[in-house]
Amino acid sequence: MLVFIDESGDPGFKISKGSSPLFVVSLVAFRKVEDSLLAQRAINELAARFGIRNEFKFSQSRDEVRDAFFMALSSIDYCVRAVVIQKERVYSSRLRTEKEAFYSYFVKTMLKFDNGLLVNAKVIIDGSGDQSFKKELSRYLKRHTGPGAIRDVRFSNSKNDRLVQLADMCTGAIARSYRDGRADAYRWRNMLSSKIEDVWEFK
Repeated sequence: MLVFIDESGDPGFKISKGSSPLFVVSLVAFRKVEDSLLAQRAINELAARFGIRNEFKFSQSRDEVRDAFFMALSSIDYCVRAVVIQKERVYSSRLRTEKEAFYSYFVKTMLKFDNGLLVNAKVIIDGSGDQSFKKELSRYLKRHTGPGAIRDVRFSNSKNDRLVQLADMCTGAIARSYRDGRADAYRWRNMLSSKIEDVWEFK
């Protein structure tokens, strides 16, 4: 099993100074490697079609690209799970002040309460940051998930990883659905609905 993780928003709590009021972390899981290869091929073909030389990012994509992206992946077997955090509901002083603890806690929560999805999974997380944090996060996730759930945790730069880009697009679609007042708030989440297994809202 292959699992790809990305997030939308940031772990900061200085909302008045630009921190996002919402944080969403999502996983995209493939039970079969063959399906992940089909997804990579579909995304590469889409990039050629639209002349996209860089990565797919939900926040930077035109509406027509978003539409085409989710349609191109619609027949491929993968699933999505997410955790949505409205930061005003977080009261833990540690989570509010330690960004790494915040990120680790919610990624762990998503993986731990997976409804039996993860079996011997190779987990790939978007990131190119501090090596010591990566090692600690890897140990932390293995320690706090069920036996046999995670085989390996690795980090990948989204610029070079089409399936991390898929996780970004899915996360963005879910995050957009929480933007009140937008006429298109649910547009891409609805396109993704058949793939979504769970969206858990932190309370």
